[in-house]
Amino acid sequence: MTRSTWPDLEALFAREGYPRWCWCMWWRTSRAEFERLCTAGRKAALRRLVDSGIPVGVLAYADGEPVGWCSVAPRETYPALERSRKLRRVDETPVWSVTCLYVAKPFRGQGAVDRLLRAAVQYVRAQGGTVVEAYPHVRPPGGRASDAYMGLLSTFLRMGFVEVARPSPDRSVVRYTVGRGAARRQEAVQPR
Repeated sequence: MTRSTWPDLEALFAREGYPRWCWCMWWRTSRAEFERLCTAGRKAALRRLVDSGIPVGVLAYADGEPVGWCSVAPRETYPALERSRKLRRVDETPVWSVTCLYVAKPFRGQGAVDRLLRAAVQYVRAQGGTVVEAYPHVRPPGGRASDAYMGLLSTFLRMGFVEVARPSPDRSVVRYTVGRGAARRQEAVQPR
């Protein structure tokens, strides 16, 4: 995600759905700041991050059209995640966190999430990162599709991630260890 692809992100987030509301700032701000910012403020805050060169994520395209988004960045750039009681750090390993996956409705069920996760791993590798971590739901939550914005455990396992913790019955922590060429599997640890 760069200044040059910002218009693509705007176009994707302008579609009906969850990203238009939060602009992927939920984990990047305190709860009080998130509420204070309102939608336009959240958009401006994300734009400032992009303009400053701070990693924020990757886009997926179909025929040149932006169709999906994966928020992936170093965990320490997500202050709310760092303060989360439920999603505490598993250990001191430096990780890049996947905190949001979004695919526009017409493109769901066509492998876009898999492409986004592969792109996220490639991006982390290119940035010198070695571990990609995510916090998916163990099973699909009830209600809206947007409720599964952090992904589903089955998807991450299918993509080669390994469960390293189970902080609650409905939430998992998974990791993918990035190698120089092919990925190496992270050793699983006991869920706590």
